[in-house]
Amino acid sequence: EKQNKENKIRKKAPLVKVIKKGDLKPLNIVLQYVLAVFIAIAAGGLFVAAIGTNPINYYSTVLTGCFNNNIYFEGFIRTIIPLIITSLSVAIAFKMKFWNLGANGQFIAGAISATTVAFLLGNSLPQWLTLIILFAAGAIGGGLYGLLPAYFNVKFGTSETLLTLMLNYVAQYLLSYLKNLMFYRKLSATGEILRPDFKALPENAWMYSMTIGKITFDISLVIAVVLVVLIAVYFKQTKHGYEVYVVGDSKNTALYAGMNVKRIIMRTMFFSAALAGIAGMLQVTGEATTHTLGDGITNDVGWTGIIVAWLAKLNPVGILITSVLLGILEKGSAVAESAYSIPSASSDIIQGIILFTVLAADFFIRYKFEFNFKSGNKE
Repeated sequence: EKQNKENKIRKKAPLVKVIKKGDLKPLNIVLQYVLAVFIAIAAGGLFVAAIGTNPINYYSTVLTGCFNNNIYFEGFIRTIIPLIITSLSVAIAFKMKFWNLGANGQFIAGAISATTVAFLLGNSLPQWLTLIILFAAGAIGGGLYGLLPAYFNVKFGTSETLLTLMLNYVAQYLLSYLKNLMFYRKLSATGEILRPDFKALPENAWMYSMTIGKITFDISLVIAVVLVVLIAVYFKQTKHGYEVYVVGDSKNTALYAGMNVKRIIMRTMFFSAALAGIAGMLQVTGEATTHTLGDGITNDVGWTGIIVAWLAKLNPVGILITSVLLGILEKGSAVAESAYSIPSASSDIIQGIILFTVLAADFFIRYKFEFNFKSGNKE
């Protein structure tokens, strides 16, 4: 009878289970990541060779492409600024195990809020004061947009994953609609046809820039680095950061400790989305967009930010390093694409192969598959 019960349990057990591995030594983890990077490079190299390009020359161009001239390097800086801040935004929510997939929508909400306030203010205030107000507007706009899924989650138990995902599209369609309103638009000539487009922000709403040598970039880079430091301190040294960790680890433990879990979720999600909104504000006021709102203003940075945050293990300093490496890969691939006449789709495939391989390795470092092939007792 005991054997029959065991056989029934085995029959009901799933064929494949994902099991978390035990804690690995830091050195082993580093070595496995190094191996994963080499495998990723080799896999990408095979694809490069298959399309008729020398892999060594290709990767050499990718690694040095951002630094070939000032224009490429400035483009690289403009790429990593929104990526760093959006990745920090995602990391805050993910630390709480609140799966915020709406960074793109929150980014757009912040950009729209900042643009609206910029047009209302015009050039009536000093530039520094205008930018401070726009910074607050972007944070509040993004934060409130992120507060919506948090409210429905704590009030009605809705899925934050689904709701934040859908709100991305709401924000994108809102952006397309605003382009047709006189308050935001100008008419641009496309051949003989006039099409609506967004007009540029007033000059007092343009982000300050700084020059080092021959390189000119927005002070948004400084803000991004400062935010990395602040979020690192927030996680490690503040009560709120500790509460985020406890809620993410176990809501029951947080409730037992007397924490107001619903309030923590609402507060943390507002903070997370506010950072995405700040990224949108910095983007629309900066040189990267020529100080203009646009349909493609996010460049899907919300999705890339998820990859960066995950690879960096939600560590702010790791996010900074990973963003820089991913920026080198992205801009370097664009340079290599031009240098070797590779179609843009091929360049995207190569980046995808590398990222997918590294993410897969990250999964297998922490988890393993257990197979259940036994369907009964064999005598």
